[in-house]
Amino acid sequence: MKTTNKTSKQLLAILLVISAFFYSCEKNESIDDPYIEDPSGSTLNQGASIQRSFMGRIVNQSNLALDNVNITIGTKTAVTDSNGYFIINDVTVSERQAFILAEKPGFLNGMRSVVPTQGVNQVKIMMVTENLAGTVASGTSSEVTLTNGTKVAFDGNFKDENGNAYSGNVDVYMYHLDPANPEVENIMPGNLQAQNTNGQERLLETYGMINVELKGDSGQKLNIADASVAEIELPIDPAQSGVAPSTIPLWHFDEVNGYWVEDGQATLSGGKYVGQVSHFSWWNCDAQFPTVNLCLNVVDNANSPLSSVRVELWRNGAVYPRVGISDGNGEICGLIPANETLTLKAFDQCSVEVYSTTIGPFSSDTNLGNIVLATVTSTTITGNLVDCSNANVTNGYVVMDYGNQEASAQITNGAFSFSVLQCPSVTDFTIEGVDYDAFQTTNLLNYNFSNTSIGNIIACNAVTEFISIQVDTDPVEYFIANINTDQYTQGSGFSVNANSGSAGTNEWFYLGVGDTTLGTYAISNNGVVGIEANIDMDYSIPNTLQFTLSSYGAVGQYIDGTVTGTFTDNSGNVRTLSITIHVLRDS
Repeated sequence: MKTTNKTSKQLLAILLVISAFFYSCEKNESIDDPYIEDPSGSTLNQGASIQRSFMGRIVNQSNLALDNVNITIGTKTAVTDSNGYFIINDVTVSERQAFILAEKPGFLNGMRSVVPTQGVNQVKIMMVTENLAGTVASGTSSEVTLTNGTKVAFDGNFKDENGNAYSGNVDVYMYHLDPANPEVENIMPGNLQAQNTNGQERLLETYGMINVELKGDSGQKLNIADASVAEIELPIDPAQSGVAPSTIPLWHFDEVNGYWVEDGQATLSGGKYVGQVSHFSWWNCDAQFPTVNLCLNVVDNANSPLSSVRVELWRNGAVYPRVGISDGNGEICGLIPANETLTLKAFDQCSVEVYSTTIGPFSSDTNLGNIVLATVTSTTITGNLVDCSNANVTNGYVVMDYGNQEASAQITNGAFSFSVLQCPSVTDFTIEGVDYDAFQTTNLLNYNFSNTSIGNIIACNAVTEFISIQVDTDPVEYFIANINTDQYTQGSGFSVNANSGSAGTNEWFYLGVGDTTLGTYAISNNGVVGIEANIDMDYSIPNTLQFTLSSYGAVGQYIDGTVTGTFTDNSGNVRTLSITIHVLRDS
């Protein structure tokens, strides 16, 4: 969970899928691979050098976190933590492209290109496990076929990384990326930006991608020999069969420059695209379109930015959309087809469409401004994260998991705040805070949307339970030991007791709750919930305090809740109170 450069915010290039599904294919080779070349001799103009910050999550094909993944952006590197996250701050990238490389033994390299936003750019990469599809022998024509019909035919001539002729067995690792794969935008390399044979920038529409990697008897990298070719066959997605052209350009992924390069063509035959390639990297069958860059911000009625909102862009006749997820600033940037009218749709966390409009056509780079989701319910999650010494975490992040969505935010001097959409069927969420530098975490904390002021939480693996109490902006008081739970003497609920355990001090806390039903309760010593603490409260004066019970586990599991609101102290001053409770149930 270490990095030479860190920060967190999310940018998701608007993945607009043209007539076909999102992206293209490329092959997994290190960036100094001698076989990866730009045959045009020129590169795309990606704009001036700028500094941007990135936070990302790396997962496997089961959407499970991958740790110890090496991440490279520009000249800076990081390694993912146990949650699969990395942070890289203030790295030099280009105005129109940031290229993220993810490397881990046993997996194809993850390679994403994004148009960087001004805030912290969030990136998700799904890495694909290497798949040994077959073994062939040099000097003999041979074929290797996947179960879906993807095929590669070799003439038997191979070379090693130094260009020398190779003799022996050849292990063939293959992967076919179907445009219908719902994770295509997280798997494919680049962002469908490309350079055609005329040196022009283009946006691609994929009809299928293939990655092939060749290894010799000693595990050394191999490739097709000079003056030899291999034939590839890629099956067409049935949903695209009615729009697939009879011939289509072939493109290989340039792993140095981070975009696709036109290199030959394929012909449609028997439901497959068939073409010849002179080397192996990622290859992609794509239509091409002129392109411009589009940015937009997703906000609610109060112009508050909304994070983790799914936005789809549909082009007329498209089989699949391009998909983007708004970052912590509500921003999305990416390449779209130029001079076309597009349909923009936004969805809540239950996949319900909450917004639709028509945009374009655009002949130049455009900032669309705010997309206002006027009919949605949004919620802002706020809180503060401290370390094992109760000091504010200065380099860390918070992850919120709710419904089928995950939102994350970087810590700024301990504080975090981000806004998300709600949907009626999702009432609960979990929070995990991580001290990125110290390898410490809060573990999962349970909350619900009835109270989204998280309060002060502790990222410290040694702390199994805690209570945090803050009055106004006074220093936070923490209880991390001498915490007990019991049955509530005035009802069928529970009580929480804590004290500092220090001689000569008077630091204590008591909460009595006469119910175990999850929900929000008014606090009154004569009601369902009573509270006592050394906070100088005048208990004779009514307060606005509310207790939200978000989790009541079995014995040995957690009770989670928060107290928020105001009270009057013994001097007649109205004070604000914030209490977070994460304690183990004892009985």
